Amino acid sequence: MHVVPGLKVLYFGTPVVLVSSLNEDGTANLAPMSSAWWLGMSCMLGLGDNAQTTANLLREGECVLNLPSSAMVGAVDRIALTTGKPDIVDFKRRQGYRYEPDKFSAAGLTEQAADLVRAPRVAECPVQLECRVVSAHPLGVPEPHATAFEVEVLRAHVEEDLVIPGTHYVDPLGWDPLIMKFCEFFGGGRTVHPSRLAEGWDMPHRRPSAVS
Repeated sequence: MHVVPGLKVLYFGTPVVLVSSLNEDGTANLAPMSSAWWLGMSCMLGLGDNAQTTANLLREGECVLNLPSSAMVGAVDRIALTTGKPDIVDFKRRQGYRYEPDKFSAAGLTEQAADLVRAPRVAECPVQLECRVVSAHPLGVPEPHATAFEVEVLRAHVEEDLVIPGTHYVDPLGWDPLIMKFCEFFGGGRTVHPSRLAEGWDMPHRRPSAVS
């Protein structure tokens, strides 16, 4: 039997993406997000309008989409409740967000120069996609509160061990992406780490107390 629970969140399960972009002063910003989907060599990104990443993409027109494996969940979680904007909006402050100007250091990750864009790659991520912004569309009802970015993938960097030898394809058995389902972290079909984001959003889950 189906019920109609009046869902507040529709994050049924999407890959976590670390979006690296350039701030106005030329420093790097790094933001975890999970509203992304791909078709061909294009990707759609959904970002809140109060995010530093949104401002960076609108201004710079480029980014790198870094896809972490499930083993990188700790690094992602360390910056889950951080923002690159010094003036934090009220609802984010209530959720526990703090200003962090150096997200790479906070996450314990390494900047790696990209080939075709100015934004850096995340060296530890097995998949890194250099992208340029094609278009930006207001998103949200009744008033737009987010932006849907269409980006074109200019170059894909993939860890050699993940590529099927002699082909241009990633081995799906070897690739274990970090997945977010309803603000909780999953990998290989199981929860892999307690989520600060779920706590910030006050999700009513039975949260794991330790890494499985």
